[in-house]
Amino acid sequence: MKHIARKRFGQHFLTDGGIIDAIVRAIDPKPGQHMVEIGPGLAALTQPLVERLGHLTVIELDRDLALRLRSHGQLTVIESDVLKVAFDTIASPVAKLRVTGNLPYNISTPILFHLLGYVDCIEDQHFMLQKEVIDRMVASPSTSDYGRLSVMLQWRYAMENVLFVPPQSFDPPPRVDSAVVRMVPHAQPAVIDAMLLSELVQVAFSQRRKLLRHTLGKWLAEKNFSGEFDVQRRAEEVPVHEYLALTSTVGAISQ
Repeated sequence: MKHIARKRFGQHFLTDGGIIDAIVRAIDPKPGQHMVEIGPGLAALTQPLVERLGHLTVIELDRDLALRLRSHGQLTVIESDVLKVAFDTIASPVAKLRVTGNLPYNISTPILFHLLGYVDCIEDQHFMLQKEVIDRMVASPSTSDYGRLSVMLQWRYAMENVLFVPPQSFDPPPRVDSAVVRMVPHAQPAVIDAMLLSELVQVAFSQRRKLLRHTLGKWLAEKNFSGEFDVQRRAEEVPVHEYLALTSTVGAISQ
């Protein structure tokens, strides 16, 4: 029986064989590697992955699709909302996870932030996402795409837009362009308070057209910050390393 894509799950099934091959080449799976696929759907990417890996763990929320997937002898199926999955319980004590998937576009950002909490047990991530989101993820300072998502993810990952995917590669086709991003955790990220960084960056970009003295400047004063930081700039003009250094300094004051 043909599976009908369900809007509430944000389902768009990849059907373009050329794009599937290109994604698999970008991931470059090796036999025996521990990989998790989020949202395998109709297994368009799942099958070529498991053929190279030998075994694959998949996370699928749709119970009808999960039932189909369980008939595959080389898959471990976790039927769950990915936002409720503790990835450190899936990871092996001897090998980090490789994570991939065509993420539901309606909850892609929450998934990225959820995975950020498990970055220490992840080797790399390859995700199909809305191209607009990936543009924001990999954006450089002083560009319109640079924002909170850029800073939070670039703190922990080196990221690269590796493949453009047009709407006609899916059934049903989405109304937006898609792309594939590669995310490799930094070996030695800055050790800072993630919640404090998130708060700081959220304040900074809350009124991105205004100078930081109107937003972050007031917040810093409330934190009793007396150091040097140029608030005569807009949030998008501040590079990631400066946000990290400022977070570290503010965190030290509050201790």
